[in-house]
Amino acid sequence: MAEVSIAGRAIGPGHPPYVVAELSGNHNGRLELALELLEEAARRGADAVKLQTYTADTITIDHDGPGFVVHGGLWDGRTLHDLYREAHTPFAWHEALFARGRELGVTVFSTPFDETAVDLLESLGAPAYKIASFEAIDLPLIRRAARTGKPLIISTGMANLGEIVDAVGAARGAGAGGLILLHCVSTYPARFENANLATISHLSTSFGCPAGLSDHTPGTAAAVAAVALGACFIEKHVCMSRAAGGVDSAFSLEPDELQRLVEDCRNAHLATGAVNYARSEEERANKQFRRSLYAIAPIAAGEALTCANVRSIRPGFGLAPKHLPEVLGRIARRPIGYGEPLSWDAID
Repeated sequence: MAEVSIAGRAIGPGHPPYVVAELSGNHNGRLELALELLEEAARRGADAVKLQTYTADTITIDHDGPGFVVHGGLWDGRTLHDLYREAHTPFAWHEALFARGRELGVTVFSTPFDETAVDLLESLGAPAYKIASFEAIDLPLIRRAARTGKPLIISTGMANLGEIVDAVGAARGAGAGGLILLHCVSTYPARFENANLATISHLSTSFGCPAGLSDHTPGTAAAVAAVALGACFIEKHVCMSRAAGGVDSAFSLEPDELQRLVEDCRNAHLATGAVNYARSEEERANKQFRRSLYAIAPIAAGEALTCANVRSIRPGFGLAPKHLPEVLGRIARRPIGYGEPLSWDAID
């Protein structure tokens, strides 16, 4: 499987998981808050910060007819245009956000929702493009992003397997500089019982590319479990404070939680390791504390070994416990002291 590189950072099996902090609309319409979120994400160890690049008018139209009003969930009763007008990250902010990311040494990239967004992001030197799950069926958009030659990260949340095949074909056919597929449950928040994290490894093996998780479940548990199951890429929404609100704050991590996510995902990667039955250096030092056969009472020369004077106990300097049936009933060749480990040369 070919690994993918974003701004010089390799992503794929054998590398620490790539953790992305998604700003979405949690800047609450204030550039200073967007910059603060970016700075916190960098300070807390995220590999990258992701934006969303659209305007209300590039993603929908101002209409309140059937299909244009949200029913149920976090945004019940709102029109799409009103919601996206509140949540969008203005095009005019992007240059400042990309510049601040370079100053901080954290990668900034974005999800474009139309060709004008790709044009803007190309002018700013975006190192990769994310295709949102709801846009995974927009093959012209995928091809436009892929023609930049940059890596594409495609969220599969709303796509069936056939649609994923089409999206992958469009990306590769148009020259994407690498591909990462993200398993995603596109409900906000998502329930753990719907997470189906086993899909991640299936995506990776089926399409021959790194796979990861765009996570909308509460907290960090699903993301950490995903890394243990082979996820190479983790994306999670962030906010400064859920209590302070924000369009996506209900399923976003606060800064302390983001730091824990980064640490726990990297530790999960370390802990997963490889199939290995050899003992580590640290474990070998503790081998002495295993059980073995000892005299638990003085045994005279010529005396029989019985359950009354021999037992399997800790530490591990005597014969292995598996030899107990062979030892019982045999005769001591010499005196064996209380607390002495049994050895073959002491037994006839």
